[in-house]
Order: sequence, then structure tokens, then C-alpha cells
Amino acid sequence: MKSYFINCKGQLLDLSIPKVMGILNYTPDSFSDGGQYNSVNKAIGKIDQMLNDGADIIDIGAVSSRPGAKLLTSEQEIHRLKPLLCELNINFKNALFSLDTYSSEVAEWAVNEYPISIINDISAGNLDQNMFSTISKLQVPYIIMHMLGSPQTMQIKPTYKDITIEIIKDLAKKVSLLKQLHVHDIIIDPGFGFGKTIEHNYQLLNEIVSFNIFDLPLLVGLSKKSMIQKVLNTNPENSQNGTSILNAFALTKGANIIRVHNVREAKEAVLLFQALSNN
Repeated sequence: MKSYFINCKGQLLDLSIPKVMGILNYTPDSFSDGGQYNSVNKAIGKIDQMLNDGADIIDIGAVSSRPGAKLLTSEQEIHRLKPLLCELNINFKNALFSLDTYSSEVAEWAVNEYPISIINDISAGNLDQNMFSTISKLQVPYIIMHMLGSPQTMQIKPTYKDITIEIIKDLAKKVSLLKQLHVHDIIIDPGFGFGKTIEHNYQLLNEIVSFNIFDLPLLVGLSKKSMIQKVLNTNPENSQNGTSILNAFALTKGANIIRVHNVREAKEAVLLFQALSNN
């Protein structure tokens, strides 16, 4: 696997060994865990568990991105996040956190005042025209994800002529703009489930090596998504086996970061992938 390093507030993270990003849905309406962790105490407990299970990064999100979800204002998002982020300063000084936000105002606030080292933007700047310039100023790693439309519209008859080519072209424009702004650490996320049919998702996964054209780290988020549930006729709670299978496939195709709800199983997949790769 190609060696990539990203600079997380002075801490270099080596992505030559795939990393596991644990998901903390700090929302009342997550599709996968039903708001189980939307209190500070429960969220802290979940972070503890994920770090003990081997998470390399914890990705905190206070805004639901499920299909049809309403967008929050920056003020609403900050109000929801502040009690939790205050606790991070006290309890998790050595852990690596990313923030799942499309708001430049929230990103700047969180990076400057709290231990947030990475910004994960599901809209790749489409929902906030100030995001790219803010990331340039902050100089933190930036995850750009492809999404067709917004969470409210993305699953209304998504259509592509060739999904992989169209996503690569869209993200290439974003990468070019970011490089012009001297953003050095860019991570690509094809955006499984965000404005894609089941067939689109599997074509995209099958052609994931095409994203090597960027020569940038690749993040894959497949955990418990409908592309698993609908094929297996199951629900999020029973989608872990399918998640592990698709994560293993993504690792063999070059994924540098896998974003997951269940860290222990993902860490095991990475360890087995490493053992396979070393022989």
C-alpha cells in the first residue's frame, strides 16, 4: 500500500497501514443507532469503548445525514456539540478526533478551541461556500465526500451516465481548487449511499481502484448502509457481517481509512489484511 502521511495539528498519521475511523453519531436521529449516544455521558462511554477497541480516529457528527434529514444552522450545531467537545479537552487529550460538519463556522470554532484535527465534509464544500478558504486557513486534513444534492434530495431518483467517471470529475474540480488554496492534506471519499442507488454503490465499489488517479488517501464508509441491508434483507443491527465483508474488499482495493460503527471488527479486518499483504 502506498505511504501517505497527514498532518493532524503537528501529529503525523501514517496511512501506509490502513486506519480505522470510529463513528460517533451525536444526534437524536441517526439511521444506524437511533440516537443512542446523544448525551455527553453516553458519548464519552462510546468514545472510550472505540479507543479501547483500537480506533485510530474518532469521527464526531452532530448533524444527521440520513436521507431526508434537515440541515442545522451553525448555531444549532455548535449548541449541540459544545458540551461534548468541552469534555474532550479534559478526558481525551491524546486521541485523534475528526468532526463531521459541512459548516465552515463550526469547523473553525471546533479546530481552534477543541481537539478537532480533521474536518470531514459530506458536501465537499457545496453546502458552505466559505469551507475551502476556511480549511486553507486552518491547515487541517480535509475529507471531501461526493454527494448528489443534499441529504433532503440525494435519494430522489439519482441518475448517472457513468457513476465512477462522474464522481472522479466532480472531485477532481474540488481537489484542484483546494490545491490552489494550498490545502495540503486532502482525503477522498466516494460517498457510498449519498445520492446513489444500490446498483450505483456496487459499481462504485467494484471500480474503487479508479480513485488511485488522485494519488491521495482514500476513505471508504460502508458501515451498515442500505446497500448491505437491502441485499441481505436485514436491518442496521444485523449488518455487521456484511459490513466486514465489504470493508475487507475495500482494503484489498486500496482503502486507507475505513469509517465504521463497530471498531473491533474493523480493526480485525485490518490486521488480517496486513497479514495477507505481508505474505
